[in-house]
Amino acid sequence: MMKVEIWSDVMCPFCYIGKRRFEQALQSFGHQDEIEVEWKSFQLNPNMVTNPAISIDQYLADIKGFSLDHAKQLNNHVTQMAAEVGLTYNFDKSVVANSFNAHRYSHLAKKHGKGIEAEEQMFKAYFTDGKNIDDLDTLVELGTAIGLNTDEVRQTLEGNTFADDVKRDIAESRRLGIQGVPFFVMNNKYGVSGAQAVPVFEQTLQKAYTEWQQENPKPSLEIIEGESCGLDGDC
Repeated sequence: MMKVEIWSDVMCPFCYIGKRRFEQALQSFGHQDEIEVEWKSFQLNPNMVTNPAISIDQYLADIKGFSLDHAKQLNNHVTQMAAEVGLTYNFDKSVVANSFNAHRYSHLAKKHGKGIEAEEQMFKAYFTDGKNIDDLDTLVELGTAIGLNTDEVRQTLEGNTFADDVKRDIAESRRLGIQGVPFFVMNNKYGVSGAQAVPVFEQTLQKAYTEWQQENPKPSLEIIEGESCGLDGDC
């Protein structure tokens, strides 16, 4: 299968938008069954301190040196962008939260083949539902909802499991020169930075897939026909 790796951070509004646009491109691509998607960890602000007491608008204003009104305008603009792809952003409910534990949780979900489901539910939890994605009980609840073992999720997050996996993803992003997210790497050859328009994803997918096909040709058989039974039961 051709691999598509996606570096993202749960708290990145463009990552959720980029996810939707990429999914639209993949849907129209026609070879979804030959594409393996893997989500990778990236932290936009590793030093962020979880603080439910302040709004995301105030946090943005403080770290960027904006006025509060300007921060609200920026988030309103992103909210409109999200709505164009069918997403609902409620920045007034968003909780300022460090994403490291959320990334550890996503690696646990990936281990059980539920990485894509975990990413979707965490984005929704953060941007739509206003949940604290650094809260242990919240992550346990999310894990249980997608069929993960409740005790395993809790034990994983109470310890330090998958911390090294998160750090490896981040280190790999640095080696690749990734400066921001979302960042899509297709067939280990083509990088797409940002929440690009659907046609950009479509064109890059097709280009990467065509090369992957050439590099991985399907075996061809010379068939000598004889008496046999077919799938329809005819013999």
